[in-house]
Amino acid sequence: MEWTEVSIYTSSEGVELLCGKLLELGINGFAVEDARDFEEFLSQTTPHWDYVDDSLLSLRQAETRVIVYLPQNAQGAQMLAAVSAMVRQLKDTDDSQRMGRLELSCGSLREEDWENNWKQYYKPLRVGKRLVIVPCWENYACQEGDVLLTLDPGMAFGTGTHATTRLCLELLEESVIPGCTILDVGCGSGILSIGGVLLGASRADGVDIDQLAVKIAGENAALNQVEHKVHFVQGDLTEKISGQYDIICANIVADVIIRLCPDILRFLKPDGVFLASGIIDERAVEVEKAIDACGLSIVQRREEDGWVALLCRRKGEETHAKILH
Repeated sequence: MEWTEVSIYTSSEGVELLCGKLLELGINGFAVEDARDFEEFLSQTTPHWDYVDDSLLSLRQAETRVIVYLPQNAQGAQMLAAVSAMVRQLKDTDDSQRMGRLELSCGSLREEDWENNWKQYYKPLRVGKRLVIVPCWENYACQEGDVLLTLDPGMAFGTGTHATTRLCLELLEESVIPGCTILDVGCGSGILSIGGVLLGASRADGVDIDQLAVKIAGENAALNQVEHKVHFVQGDLTEKISGQYDIICANIVADVIIRLCPDILRFLKPDGVFLASGIIDERAVEVEKAIDACGLSIVQRREEDGWVALLCRRKGEETHAKILH
């Protein structure tokens, strides 16, 4: 398949807001090239300069950009139009030019290139106290107490590197008790469902509107040898879900979490927890109001890099915490 690589040129300061706007459009397949972040990468790899590829070194002088990958079909064309309109709107309101020049450029990319080029940046990552996310092409020396989650995210969202996923994984690690059940709404790569099972859950069901994400999540379950404990289906939110769960995760975007809220209590067991992430800070108040209106209370609120994650319980159950220590 051919893809359109859309580069949106911005500033280091503008990356966070621009990424949030892309997520709100439903785009979760993107990358960020920021010279400021790359300087930090170089400082960590200085002892190994011989192993830094020339293409990476060139990023020191590169203009900051957010790169979006869209299929070359009717759906991709519609999404490109939405991205262009969003960027124009940001540019019109950015009087101080804080977000850089906010211009787009497009090019074609083969699927195999899209899949492989970003792998040079994705390394083992420790999240929380025990979880270590390890790309399937990397070797990792396991330490005592580590829970290894092997991942090949492919084209699905969820590598653990984004603050939204890290925050949700941290809350999930603290919430899992042996034998609990998990519902993962918007499962993406399956990272939350699989991580939950590896941490001790007896079963996890994941749902995603993207059929490719469901396929990738299933493959990642097999990589971690937990395919008998997880089940992924294609669907919109909870339309194909039944039963109740101890933990419901929704690492998606503010608008979708708000739409999901009225159904949470129907699928949440008594004394269960709802974990909501993927919330850009400027939309947090709206989400919190929706959570309160559906009969839930926010027990924990965490924030990182302008993103918010919430741990919620039924009203009246705020002190009945089942936390694994």
